[in-house]
Amino acid sequence: MQDLAVALGLVLVFEGLIWALNPAFGRQMLAAISELPEGSLRRAGWIAVALGALVVWLVRG
Repeated sequence: MQDLAVALGLVLVFEGLIWALNPAFGRQMLAAISELPEGSLRRAGWIAVALGALVVWLVRG
């Protein structure tokens, strides 16, 4: 459970860095993402899930 809390904290750090360092870039990303079809977003989400699981598997073994 502690690892999950650390992982969520790191997500917040990286997400927050986008907005803290360059909010205009964050807005541009949101605008570009809102134009993508749902299928592309879903595919990108599954790719992110697979890559995240792979990283966890490689690190935690």
